[in-house]
Amino acid sequence: MNEKTADTRIIHGFHAVVSRLRNAPDDIREIHLAAARQDARARDLLRLAEIAGVRVISTDTARLDGMAGGASHQGVVARVAAQMRHLSVDDVLDALTEPPLLLVLDGVTDPHNLGACLRVADAAGVHAVIAPKDRACGLNATVIKVASGAADTVPYITVTNLARSMRELKERDIWVVGTAGEAKGDLYALDQRRAMAWVLGAEGDGMRRLTRETCDELVSIPMLGSVESLNVSVSAGVCLYETVRQRRAK
Repeated sequence: MNEKTADTRIIHGFHAVVSRLRNAPDDIREIHLAAARQDARARDLLRLAEIAGVRVISTDTARLDGMAGGASHQGVVARVAAQMRHLSVDDVLDALTEPPLLLVLDGVTDPHNLGACLRVADAAGVHAVIAPKDRACGLNATVIKVASGAADTVPYITVTNLARSMRELKERDIWVVGTAGEAKGDLYALDQRRAMAWVLGAEGDGMRRLTRETCDELVSIPMLGSVESLNVSVSAGVCLYETVRQRRAK
């Protein structure tokens, strides 16, 4: 049985479903909760669903496994509207009253890495995450679960031409900075109190050539041990929180 229809998609895990209940309950068609779940997390979910007027169906584990495609669902699966709310970069920037902080991801195709990046972006107050439509995994159920609610709070904007979008950011006086291991500049020496867009590539391949060439500046993350690179979500955390530190110091 195919649990996905043309106008709905599946999300799973307590963080993802509770976040959707709190932020966009109208998107939820129904929630399937494991019959055996009668703990505090399940009771909290049931309370939120009742407030939002969302139907919760007691469902056996075998069907939940099928709906989630074998992923770890923690006993809760929701069917939500397939159409995501779309924002453009201009929509986000035009609404800001503070210097923008953006995260641009080039070549991040692993859903666990993307989910972790969204979680870091939310924690650091990033206004939007931007990625190309190709060479990117998109917001699938695994991303949403790993993001622990951040997929509902941080706009994830996909663009057809990443380099062109970066040039448009520069036209709006946003300093576009990429990370590269061979860069001579140190991220800690960079003034990050201005409008900023951090650009990161996937671990291993890094940024594409045109993406790299479009950056205003390249900096490196000091690597003091034997490893040559960090996971992209760790790199994002290092860079974004240095921006946060500098802005808070100001």
